[in-house]
Amino acid sequence: MNTSRRIIALIVAVGMSLMGWTFAQAQEAEHIMLKPGDIKWTDAPPSMPPGAQVAVIEGDLKKAEPFTFRLKLPAKYTIAPHTHPTIEHVTVISGTFYMGAGDKIDKDKAVALTPGSFAVFQPGHSMFTWTQEETVVQVYGVGPWGINYINPADDPRKK
Repeated sequence: MNTSRRIIALIVAVGMSLMGWTFAQAQEAEHIMLKPGDIKWTDAPPSMPPGAQVAVIEGDLKKAEPFTFRLKLPAKYTIAPHTHPTIEHVTVISGTFYMGAGDKIDKDKAVALTPGSFAVFQPGHSMFTWTQEETVVQVYGVGPWGINYINPADDPRKK
């Protein structure tokens, strides 16, 4: 067998063994399948302004592992400019979620995200949000999840 065929055979063998390892991992992982009625809502953590509810669907928000949670935000709800320590992926489930980038709320720079909309904010990049009607969003990433307010006076934990 010439050298190039040996290299190709080695690549195929390594690839197949990696695929088998991935399939084995997936089979060992616990499947999660939820219908809307299965989702359990609780008060959002103290780092969020009062009135919001959270449903943790997957993971532990305090650990360095994948997480998925939903936030149910009441009408006229605002989250002051803040950052997150890890990437945050947001999908709008219902309502309209207004999101903007920056250290100050500037409603002219926000985007009205309607059901099915998607946004990604990188770690350390400031953002602000608000609602006009009850809105549900799904957030996912890899933890630990956290929120750091640009203006410490906006942090509900300090009130």
